[in-house]
Amino acid sequence: QAILFPLPPSPYPTMQRMARSNPKNLYRPDDPKFSTSLKIILFIAATVVYTAFLHSTGGARKFIGESDPMLSSTARRSLSMATWNIAAINNNPFEYWITYDENPQYQEIMKNIEDFIENPGDNDIQVKDVFTQDMFSSLEARMESVGWPKVRNYWEDDFQNRKIISEFMKDGELGSKRLASMPDRITNTINVVGSTDPVCRPTVINMYGGDLSTNAKWWNNWEKFMFIDGLTIKTSGGDVTKKPYEMLQMIKKAKYPAVTEQEEADSLPLQTMCGAIFDAILVHMMNTVSKPNVWQPLKKTMVESLNKKKVPHTLEILQNVYGNSDIITLQEVSSSFIDQATYGPLGKKFWIAAPADMDAVRDQNSVVMLNKKTFPEGVVAEITPRVIASFPEGVDVPVAKGDINAITTVDADGAKYVIASFHGDTNGLATIPVNDAIVKTIEGNPDLADHKLIFGLDANVYEKATPGKQQDVLEWGQSYLSHGQTSCWGDIPQPSNYTTFNARTYLQPQLNKACRSTEKRERGDVNPKDFIVFKKNDFDVVRTWKDNTGKRSYIEDMAFPTLNFPSDHGILATILDRKF
Repeated sequence: QAILFPLPPSPYPTMQRMARSNPKNLYRPDDPKFSTSLKIILFIAATVVYTAFLHSTGGARKFIGESDPMLSSTARRSLSMATWNIAAINNNPFEYWITYDENPQYQEIMKNIEDFIENPGDNDIQVKDVFTQDMFSSLEARMESVGWPKVRNYWEDDFQNRKIISEFMKDGELGSKRLASMPDRITNTINVVGSTDPVCRPTVINMYGGDLSTNAKWWNNWEKFMFIDGLTIKTSGGDVTKKPYEMLQMIKKAKYPAVTEQEEADSLPLQTMCGAIFDAILVHMMNTVSKPNVWQPLKKTMVESLNKKKVPHTLEILQNVYGNSDIITLQEVSSSFIDQATYGPLGKKFWIAAPADMDAVRDQNSVVMLNKKTFPEGVVAEITPRVIASFPEGVDVPVAKGDINAITTVDADGAKYVIASFHGDTNGLATIPVNDAIVKTIEGNPDLADHKLIFGLDANVYEKATPGKQQDVLEWGQSYLSHGQTSCWGDIPQPSNYTTFNARTYLQPQLNKACRSTEKRERGDVNPKDFIVFKKNDFDVVRTWKDNTGKRSYIEDMAFPTLNFPSDHGILATILDRKF
């Protein structure tokens, strides 16, 4: 069928007569309204054709103003993916060195604490000058009233005369016996029934918001917390109400050989006394190196950003920066976070799949999120039990409940996938066995043979691994390459391509792990830990980036989390072109 275009008025009379005699009025060069309307129609048609051309070449996003790299191109059959260990909430805002450029007082205070402990000098006073005789006598009466053994001989013959830094805080044997760290672990932060906010022991190293401007004020609140106020908590047997001292556990010699038999017998009152001394020293140190009206507001700001707003910050980044991803895998996810994501804006866009074997106590789970447009059917099946069943017989693979989450799904084009999320153990020794098991599961089951694997994980591998104790990153690369796999970083991972940069401060119970302010890079956890793995024959990498700002950018040599980025792992994202 012919397309009629308007022509300029003809100089030839014959053509003018033909136009005037046109009975269907298809061509009227002398009508300006007709000419203008047809020009508009032609412009729109040309725009549509050009936009279609740009889509076919993957360039339409620039034309229509889109800048989100996670918006995959259907015409190019690409997939966008992000993986992120969002990290369990850390209750101590001071535990890790953070980047806090907005307030130079943070760096000053933390450096002063470091100097106080490393070079105490005249500050290395006796314990009884910080945790006073009156405090001990009051504590003794409380402990005897609940039927615990007396520990006055420990106090009088030993602890009251110890120097607070060289003979208490830095005493390696005390650390081996867990006499200060055990009660801190159990009573630091307690989740209670009927409240979204936990109850915190009065101390510097948690979210406690009460007044710690003097040791006397601290002690009044500490004693009340431990021995007077009952807290209702969830247990395997149901909700029970206990006072914090009732939650403490015996320190067994069988598990901690440094403990003597007598210390084991006295471990409940002994650890309570040591825990009180520990907290008293922390309060004393903070009020010595800084003023209460400086460090306490600073702590409050840090608690709000690092602790209380951690979940909202994490959800905001996922929604606003990575919300157009086709696939997101997360690690160390709490059940509360899963609920908030599922019933919030992310749940409207994604299928959010948690493992069936979630561990409610440890509460660190791996999650798979599938874009509902890309994967309209959602999760077809979870195959985690089949993966675990594929571990070598008789080999103890160090995985906990919730660490592995492997599911099957089908995209809108009918392509089948296995999507897996995994959180490796601290030393990374489970990473290779888990990947081996996933590959074995897919290849050994006919119903999975036509599925394409995409595996997002915190591999917990190391640039300079301790042989036999930690998983080396290059050995990990050789392992996945042997399965015909590659990663978003290529066949051979770059050992210095870090996705973590965190280092412990001196304001936490394990001083043997503390890093000087000048040694954060050398002694911290700065490693290439996060990966996205897949078969080489299935995908090509278009682009990969990492992010420790929440803005699709990564600042090298910056310790994190920060007040704006809530995890100690960077986000890893990639765009994959499908080959099938």
